[in-house]
Amino acid sequence: MSKIIYAVAAVLAMTSCANSFNIEGTSSLSNLDGQKLYLKVFADTAFRDVDSCDVIHGQFRFSGTVDSTQVANIFLDGTPALPVVLESGNITIKIDNMQQSVTGTPLNEELSAFATKYQQLVSASADLVHKHDQAIMDGKDMAAVTRDLQAEDAEISAKLDKLVTTFIEDNMDNVLGPWVFMTTCTTRYQYPMLDAWIEDIMSKATDKFKSNPLVKEYYEKATENQQIMNGMRDVDDAPVTAPVPEAANPSELAKPAE
Repeated sequence: MSKIIYAVAAVLAMTSCANSFNIEGTSSLSNLDGQKLYLKVFADTAFRDVDSCDVIHGQFRFSGTVDSTQVANIFLDGTPALPVVLESGNITIKIDNMQQSVTGTPLNEELSAFATKYQQLVSASADLVHKHDQAIMDGKDMAAVTRDLQAEDAEISAKLDKLVTTFIEDNMDNVLGPWVFMTTCTTRYQYPMLDAWIEDIMSKATDKFKSNPLVKEYYEKATENQQIMNGMRDVDDAPVTAPVPEAANPSELAKPAE
C-alpha cells in the first residue's frame, strides 16, 4: 500500500511541476530599477494578479503554476507593457532600448519571432517619413518621390497584413491565434465591429478558435452591432460591447493593413 501511495504522490508532484513556470527577466533600462512589475491574466472582465516583483539591479523574476496555457501581460504603473505566454518551463525576458524578447518555451519563441518580424516592418514604415523629409532637403522632384513612397508603403502594408493573417491562421488552435486576433480587433475598433478582414478570418477559423470565449463573444457582439447599423436590429440605450482585454502590445503588434 505504501508503494502505491508513494507512486500516486510522485505522479501528482510531476503533474504539479509540469504546470509550473519560471520567468527570469533582465533589463538594461535604468528607469526600470526599483519599479514594481505585475504579472496579470485576463479573467472574466478584468485583469487579475498572478505574481509581482521589484526590478533590482536590472533583474526581475516571476513564478507560479497554471491550469492551462494562457497569454499574460506584465504591467508597469497600471499599464500593460509586455505580453508573455504562461506555459510550463523556464521563460527568459530581455528588455533594452532596441527590443523586448520573450523566449525559452515554444509559444513564447513563436510570439517573439512574430513580434520581431512585425517590428521590422513597422520600422521600415516609419523610415518612409525620413525618406520623405530627406527628399525635401535634397530638392528632389516630390511628385515622383511621393509616388515611390506610396508604392513602398502599400508593399509594407501588404506584408504586415500577410504576416498577421498567416500567424493567426497558423495558431488558431493554441492561445496565440485568438490573442493576436483580439489584439487586432480591439486596436482597430473601439466597439466590436465587423470588416472584410474579420469575416475572412472567421470563415477559415477552426471550431476551437470559434469557441474561444473572447473570440466568440466579440464576434457575436460585432454581428449584433452590424445588424443595428444596417437597421436590422433595434438599438438599445447603450452601445453593444464585449468584455475584451485592453490591447497589450507596446509596438501595436497586430494591426493588419486597412
